Amino acid sequence: MNTTLPLSVDFNDPLVWLAGAGIASVLMILLLLALSLRAAGRSARSTEPLISSIGQLGARVQALSDGQHQLAGGLRSVSEAQAMAQARMVHTMEQRLEEVQKSMGDTLHGSANRTARSLGELQERLATIDKAQANIEKLSGNVLSLQDILSNKQTRGAFGEIQLNDIVSKAMPPDSYTFQATLSNGKRADCLIHLPLPPGPLVIDAKFPLEAYERLRSAANAAELAEAARQMRTAVRHHIRAISEKYIVEGETADGALMFLPSESVYAELHANFSDIVREGFAARVWIVSPTTCMATLNTMRAVLKDARMREQAGAIRKELALLDADVDRLGTRVARLDTHFHQAARDIAEIKISAEKAGRRAKRLDNFDFEDLAPDQDAASQSPLDRGPEAALLRGEGGGL
Repeated sequence: MNTTLPLSVDFNDPLVWLAGAGIASVLMILLLLALSLRAAGRSARSTEPLISSIGQLGARVQALSDGQHQLAGGLRSVSEAQAMAQARMVHTMEQRLEEVQKSMGDTLHGSANRTARSLGELQERLATIDKAQANIEKLSGNVLSLQDILSNKQTRGAFGEIQLNDIVSKAMPPDSYTFQATLSNGKRADCLIHLPLPPGPLVIDAKFPLEAYERLRSAANAAELAEAARQMRTAVRHHIRAISEKYIVEGETADGALMFLPSESVYAELHANFSDIVREGFAARVWIVSPTTCMATLNTMRAVLKDARMREQAGAIRKELALLDADVDRLGTRVARLDTHFHQAARDIAEIKISAEKAGRRAKRLDNFDFEDLAPDQDAASQSPLDRGPEAALLRGEGGGL
């Protein structure tokens, strides 16, 4: 963009001062010239030097005028150069401004895209957080429900029975156990494992001494801890005695039973700090198991059941082996008979091949009219037609003739 700036004079510029001094000198000279012209009338003799001085002053004035013109041209050139420089500067500034605007536009566009993407990701994360929050709330409700279940003795017993049923159904074959089995004494066991004799059917009963365990965990001093330990021993000892009296029936069940604790922490607490109660259980033939040890015990029982069933089936297996041996003998006899048939068929095929070769040779001789070769020899002439025909060969038992 080209812009023409108005001519401006800087009075601090030396050239301007020089031009002013020149103009002042011209005015001074003109004043002197006027004075000289006035004095010309007085003295004719002084006219000639005055004229000469006036000529010199005119020449100087002309030189000053030329210098003034040159100064004006220089000032105009400087002004034009300044205008061109300013125009180039304005053009450069406009280009740079456009570049900055374009860069800022690209940056703002990229920032807007990144902001929109970040907002989208943030929205997705907020949705995930909301879902996790809903799951946490649901889990909190389930935990509260579990606490409600464990706070009631009946529901707590049902909880232990359900956990026992799940473990047994996963570890044992379907026909090897019965839930809520009634014994001959009228007592109903949570689970009865049908083991062979010995040891016989084994009872598993679920017990959960939660109150005593919670008191033991929440004891604040030695007195409360001792009281909670006493209640824990009393509760577990009562469960052991009840299982021993109800579910060990001589001649009907195994000489022992299992007490299932549906909590690994309670089981660990008993074995860590109440080993005397565990030994009392051994003496009463009641073995305490947790979910983990119950699964291991049931896997051992499953192996025992498998071995017993294999022994029961040993007679049937021997019978089947005898039948299999007879079948193998018959198969060998039939294979030998088939082998004889194959050998006989091979001999018959060989004889048929010999007869075919003889017939081919005779046909070839007939085709070549080789009657001399067909003439009977002396022995053949002495034989009767019956002796020379195929019937004679058949009578002699030869299978090579046609």
